[in-house]
Amino acid sequence: MKLTDCYITATLRCVPPENKPAPKEIHTCRSFLLKEIELLRHIRVVLGLGRIGFDAALNAYREVGTIAFTKKPTFFHGAAYSFGELTFIASFHPSQQNTFTGKLTERMFDRIFSEARKHIVNQRGAS
Repeated sequence: MKLTDCYITATLRCVPPENKPAPKEIHTCRSFLLKEIELLRHIRVVLGLGRIGFDAALNAYREVGTIAFTKKPTFFHGAAYSFGELTFIASFHPSQQNTFTGKLTERMFDRIFSEARKHIVNQRGAS
């Protein structure tokens, strides 16, 4: 499967101790996320991996003024929220902890990317 116009967030640039990032670590890497958003102007779908990635993407896009919401969208695997031409999709993070325990299966992850592709194709048709 090949996706274009899809941005997978990277909230952190390294694996934190015990795989649990501290707020300071998220804040330290935030400038990279904001710069990427500034550079990637034609994004149609943002796929947030894990609650941290999903929330970081929502907050960053809100901070730069691309989206607005009064109540933060709820994270759950497969959730999709549209803000005009930009869609946010939530997925469990493909960490070993999630894949080894079956919380996230290959089939579940494939469905997320199929959903992302569907939103991209629908946006292109609407343009």
